[in-house]
Amino acid sequence: MRILTASDGALLVEADDLEQAMRLNLAWDGVPGVVERIPGARTVLVRYDPLRTTAAALAGVLAATEVDAAELPDAGEVEVPVRYDGEDLDETATLLGVSAEELVARHLAADWRVAFSGFAPGFGYAVSDDALFDVPRRSSPRTRVPAGSVALAGAFSGVYPRESPGGWQLIGRTDLAMWDIDRDPPALFAPGRRVRFVRAERAAVVASAESAGGADPRGGEASATQGARAPGAPAVEVVRSSLQLLVQDEGRAGYAALGVSASGIADRVALRDANRAVGNPSAAAVLECVGGAVLRFHGAGVAAVAGATGVLTLTDAVGVPRDMAPGAPFATVDGDELTLGHPERGLRFVIAVRGGIDVAPALDSRASDTLAGLGPRPLAAGDVVPIGTAPVSSVDPVVLPRDLPAPGDTVALEITLGPRDDWFTAAGVAALTGQEWTVTPRSDRVGIRLHGEVPLERAVGGELPSEGAVTGAIQVPPDGQPVLFLPDHPLTGGYPIIGALTDRSLDLAAQLPPGVHVRFIVKETP
Repeated sequence: MRILTASDGALLVEADDLEQAMRLNLAWDGVPGVVERIPGARTVLVRYDPLRTTAAALAGVLAATEVDAAELPDAGEVEVPVRYDGEDLDETATLLGVSAEELVARHLAADWRVAFSGFAPGFGYAVSDDALFDVPRRSSPRTRVPAGSVALAGAFSGVYPRESPGGWQLIGRTDLAMWDIDRDPPALFAPGRRVRFVRAERAAVVASAESAGGADPRGGEASATQGARAPGAPAVEVVRSSLQLLVQDEGRAGYAALGVSASGIADRVALRDANRAVGNPSAAAVLECVGGAVLRFHGAGVAAVAGATGVLTLTDAVGVPRDMAPGAPFATVDGDELTLGHPERGLRFVIAVRGGIDVAPALDSRASDTLAGLGPRPLAAGDVVPIGTAPVSSVDPVVLPRDLPAPGDTVALEITLGPRDDWFTAAGVAALTGQEWTVTPRSDRVGIRLHGEVPLERAVGGELPSEGAVTGAIQVPPDGQPVLFLPDHPLTGGYPIIGALTDRSLDLAAQLPPGVHVRFIVKETP
């Protein structure tokens, strides 16, 4: 096997084939220092804790693994009724050199098995025993693929669990709920499960996109953000929302096997600063705000705003305003309104309230994952979120200064190269670090889209089999303009990753507004 650097906290292990990757993934269960494993088509991404092990030590353990030749675990069988009327059915059949009727017949006859999960919760990569299925992705991905779409890419077949962008070839549609947080396991396409596609009765497959998507993957969070609370209980009401106003905490690490990324707060430093200022545990849920907003407090309490800096005004019930200092705690009484002006430096405000935001958790976290649609929905005007009763810990009102950027500034971000820097020419790798990249407005919690004068030139053409990606990965689409992954990125992807931010650069990256210029600096190895 070949072991590559994926970041300063992850290794990417190349296997000979899919089966070996699956066996290696199982063999590494319980390896000391390993935080999470994300299997791919021919790889396993291994995230580790640098405080418990080193890359070299872990690589030695992984390389010494003896693969068990026993049968892979069987997770049972699921039957998937499909109406074969996908937009790409005829074109895909032509690509494979068969008729549409033969493609459908062989898709029905093949023995499929889910190899791994990725991209989004409930999206399972099923592989078959029929060598026909080796299909290129679309040259131009769709911005919207309906939930329930049955699709092909590479050697895999999958079903989109919810509406999302996607570049797979669409051959049909099913009404099955691929993801239900109240089901055990939540993913219908769980790794190891056998899949049998059957032809659906036409009359039984008339359904809306909503019903095709099945149960709401957020697990009932809608009611928790729309005013459901005990009368008189402390709460925060959204008077005017922002470009994006979300509930966030440290995230939901440990669910990669289900296709669920950790997500969580984009700026971990701001989360800790804001919670420490009001006396919360560091993991307490907060509000993450992009742009200006107005919040009204119900009941007495304590709040603090960290992260981005801008004008903060607290106005009492009779209309008297007071300016608040960034990072410092301030008392609130019933009816007080906090106005967050547009950020002057940085991008994301983090608002903590004593007791924490108390919405119902989904998979042990209150974080909103915007790509997966998991956790609380984005907050809108009129939403009311309850405040919890978490015990007060020690309060630290000291504001630690941070040098966050404004549009037009240039910031340096530290990176490690790999795992796929060898997919680029020497000039391409040099262009990554030799020029400034501009943060474009086409950026969100999934990723920051960058633009440079010189696109990154590829040395290897074609598609990369789906493999795991870390937060901070620098993925390069065919146009050569990189995307810097943030917490809501897909777990797996097929574009090569030329490098990744170091852990200490992640929080700064979360605060880059459009118009900031970025220079990448390769971390020096000891």
